[in-house]
Formats: sequence, structure tokens, C-alpha cells
Amino acid sequence: MEIRNIAIIAHVDHGKTTLVDQLLKTSGTFRSNEEVNDRAMDSNDIERERGITILAKTTSIMYKGCKINILDTPGHADFGGEVERIMNMVDGCLLLVDAFEGTMPQTRFVLKKALEAHIKPIVCINKVDRANIDIAKTLDEVLTLFIELGAPDDLLDFKVVYASALKGTSSLDPDPNTQVEGMDAVLQMIIDEIPAPKVDETKPFQLQVSLLDYNDFVGRIGIGTIKRGSVHVNDNVTVMKNDGTTATFRVMKLFGYEGLKRLEVESAVAGEIVAIAGYPTINVGETVCDPAHLEALPKIRLDEPTLQMTFGTNTSPFAGKDGKLLTARKIEERLFRETQKDVALKVERIPNSETWIVSGRGELHLSILIENMRREGFELQVSKPEVIIKEIDGVKYEPFEDLEIDVPNEYVGDIMTSMGSRGAELINMDTRETVTKLTYVIASRGLLGFVTNFMTLTKGYGILSHTYKEYRPLTSLALGERPIGVLVATETGQATPYAIEHVEERGIMFIEPGVDVYEGMIVGENRYDIDLAVNVVLKKNLTNVRSSTKDNTVVLKTPRKMSLEACLDYINSDELVEITPSTFRMRKKILNTVERKKYDAHQKALINEK
Repeated sequence: MEIRNIAIIAHVDHGKTTLVDQLLKTSGTFRSNEEVNDRAMDSNDIERERGITILAKTTSIMYKGCKINILDTPGHADFGGEVERIMNMVDGCLLLVDAFEGTMPQTRFVLKKALEAHIKPIVCINKVDRANIDIAKTLDEVLTLFIELGAPDDLLDFKVVYASALKGTSSLDPDPNTQVEGMDAVLQMIIDEIPAPKVDETKPFQLQVSLLDYNDFVGRIGIGTIKRGSVHVNDNVTVMKNDGTTATFRVMKLFGYEGLKRLEVESAVAGEIVAIAGYPTINVGETVCDPAHLEALPKIRLDEPTLQMTFGTNTSPFAGKDGKLLTARKIEERLFRETQKDVALKVERIPNSETWIVSGRGELHLSILIENMRREGFELQVSKPEVIIKEIDGVKYEPFEDLEIDVPNEYVGDIMTSMGSRGAELINMDTRETVTKLTYVIASRGLLGFVTNFMTLTKGYGILSHTYKEYRPLTSLALGERPIGVLVATETGQATPYAIEHVEERGIMFIEPGVDVYEGMIVGENRYDIDLAVNVVLKKNLTNVRSSTKDNTVVLKTPRKMSLEACLDYINSDELVEITPSTFRMRKKILNTVERKKYDAHQKALINEK
């Protein structure tokens, strides 16, 4: 049987998952009467809500007698480790580029990973049904990107197919009017252009683990492409571990892929992508092979975490009112379980405490973990994300990122001023009729807390994307702290319209009447750069002159709604975000108003002494 293994790579929201839907439909994978959700590959609730792919997923389709294994990869740089490892499992990639937006930072990031692995690319210009597209310009941008990334000559001569994943049409002609129903043009090009796996079924079994899954019954499950030979359930095989040791185990279960389903199979041969269970601590990069022929494949380099934050048990006055999973033991078990399938995540318990340092690839990476835990019924509190500083030969290094901003021309000045104050280096500026594209290199610290500010500066019209670049010597700029103060509640109780009416002139509120608050909880943003203690539960004194119904005439401003990422972005190092299944609240680490003021005064005195 002919096999093709291919990864679909692209910038965020350029249509990868939607395209896979259409490939599944065109290949006849679904029955005619089968109901299929849009973005069928995004199985996680958060993926479906946000329209992003978090974890790489495998699907398999049959087309004209050829089995095509497709890996739908994440587009966000936070999950770039997944993209890199997937390149070890495939022989080609489909680079998807939005016909309107052109190449973006993550396009560069994922293509760089593919070219480093010398994976043959096909380019698919997607969304050709959009208005005001310039396909020739987009193709020129793609070619320029290939050249900039140093693509070898044999990969520069890439083939191009044009499609509208939304409408389910494709064509080999750049003219949008030539689009025809179905994805036959894309599928045929995959079969014609992507090489079959270079494998030998007659040699001893060998597979390298590139991705992980986890199951409470069998432990870790290693996923990879069989490089040679064949494997059967109950075979004895040897795992060559990353630390140089070996261990022999029995294959308990073997899984293959068909459509969107992962099915148990009895055997598999070279070229197929399989999931293998039987060794509960198997890890990425380890080679599973025939015990009589021990031969390890080259190690897979794993990107190190660049961001860390502290997770802890909830210590707020409202702890235990909402969640079911509250204890340190439950939180530790859950974090450990996550590390079993996410190799980019590191967890370390702080001795003699109920807190853990959790390190990951970025704010999105960590916030997805928090959101999943919240939905599972956990209560916890988390600190401000901090970049991981490395020391090499006595010199401190910090992570830097490539940053690309598309912003309406009238906001360019404000953005450039803000970027300048964060120590960003302007690399390129491309001004068009209504939009300017700014390219920067910036320390990761300079981006902490910037996203919320960015949306305010651009009235929500700006587009921002960034990817990890490299570690550079630590800059002396004081970055990462919010420059503006907050309004902090002094009393515990229920917020009243009367109290909020008098407080909101001080700044912007985050809460509305009827919300339960406690002392030390952040309820709004101050206009000035100092924190202000405010009473938002104050009730109006009732007399024979005033009527209690007068509250009904109070007209309040709409409070600012803060998402989980916005809260993590917003807090300072002396603050926490309290997470519960139904809500999240920002709070001060020291809740008592008097104690907090004493501590702040002491800190200022220490700074002045220095």
C-alpha cells in the first residue's frame, strides 16, 4: 500500500484545521449521512472555542488507493516544540498561507522548522475567495521567505495549489474563478509531490517517539513513525532511553489512525504512524527497537521553557466556595499528569510549601493549562509570569522574540512610543494605504503585560504576533511591571451601586454591583501610578428624607471585562490571580490593607537606601 506522511503548517488562523475538514470530506472518509462538526480535528473544548489548535493531531485518509497520514500542527509559537518534533514523523509539509495576510511571524517559524529538517514543502495559498487579495504579491512574499531562510535549491522549486478551505474549493490556477468543488487538486499534489517514506519492512523494527499521550491505565503512550521493520501486539521490544540506558518491555497495545479515530491494531509496518503502549515512562526522542538489533536514532532537540509562574493552593477568603479540587495533593497529581504528555512543561515543587514553579513556552501555553484545570473543578492561585534567565559562563541571558505588528496608520506613533519604552529594536517598517506593518526584536520581558495595553492603544484594530528568537545577554531596562496603579477593596461583602458610583471617578472598574469582593481584591484600575484602597461595599444610609429606591437611578459605566490571559498579563509581582471553576479574580499577595501598606513602605525605604 502506498503511504504519504505530511504535516500541515501555517500561521495562526490561516485555515489549517478547516482545510483538513475539507480533505476528509473530499476523500470520502465520512459517510454521506454522518454529521461532522466544523474544525473536526479540534477535539478539545478550548480549541473549538478559540479556533486554535493546541496539540498536534493525526488523521488518516484513503485517496485513490493511497493512505495519507496528515498531522495538523499548532500555529502558535508557544506550541512550536510540537511542530519541531512532528518533522521527524513526516516526509513533506503543506505550507498554508492566507492570500490576504501573506506570510506572518509563525509562517516563518514553522517553515524554518521544516527546512531545518529538509522536509519537502508544497505551498497552498488559502482563502482565495477573500476580497482585495493579491495572489502574486503573496507568492512573492513566500518565495522571499524561502530565500531568507536559506532554503536549498531543491526545495526552492516548490509547487503551488490554490484553495478556499471555507468554501471547499481548490485549483492549480491562481485565478480564483477557476476554483472547482472539492480538494482533489490538493490531494493529488500530495500524492504526486510528497515522497513515500524511505523505509525497509524486512529489516529489524525501529521507531522513534516524537509525541506523547497519556492514559491512566497504561501510562505514557509513545507516538511516532515506524522507520523500519514491523511490530505486533505482545512483541518484546527495547527502548533506548535518552540517558543512555535501555529497558525491554512487552507491547501491550498498538494504535493506528483511520479518519479522526485512533483504533487498536494488531500489527503495523514501516512507514505507518502508530501509538505504542507498554512502557509507562517512555519519553520523546527515545528509540524503540528490536532487542537483538539495538540502534538508536539521532536525538531530538527539545526547546527549553522560556517562561515560568508559581501555582499554589487557593488562600483567598473565598477558597473552597466554588471548586471541588482544592488540596495540594490533587493539584500536584494534576500537574504531574500534564508533564506526562507535554514535554515542554516542567514542574518543580517549592520545598516546605504548597506552591510549584511551572515552566512553559509562553503565556498562552500556561494559560491553556490553567483554563483546563479550572474547567475540571480546580481552585488555585497563580503569580505573574516571569521569563527564565539563564547563566552561561557567568553572564546572564534572557529570551528575545521576533515581534510583528499590523496596525492602522493613525496608531503607529503610539505603538512606536510604547515599543521604544520597552526596549524594542525596530527592524522593518512597511507602510501601506491604511495599515503599517512594524517588525521588531524585543526581550520577552518587554512583552509581558503588553497585549492588553496594545488592544487599548489600537482600539482593538491591531494584530500582534511574536515568536521566540534566541537567548541574548540580559538588558538593563526595567521591564515587565505595570506602570499604573490599581483600586483595591478594603472590605469583604457585596459591591453596591452606591459605592461603585463614588469609586469609578477614580479610574476604571473591573466589577459590577452584586459581585462578592474581599479585602485585598483588585476591583479596578487607578488613574495614577499608585495603588488606592477603596470601599466598594458601602451602603447608603437610609433616613426619612432619602429613599432606598433612589439606588435604581444610578447609571454606572460598563466595567472592563478581563479574560484569563488579560489578568495574567495585567498583574504585578506583588499580585496573584485566583482561579476557580466559575470565575477568576485578581488580588494582592498581602490581603490586609494595613499590613500591605507597611510592607510597601518598607520596600520603598530599601530602594531609597540603595
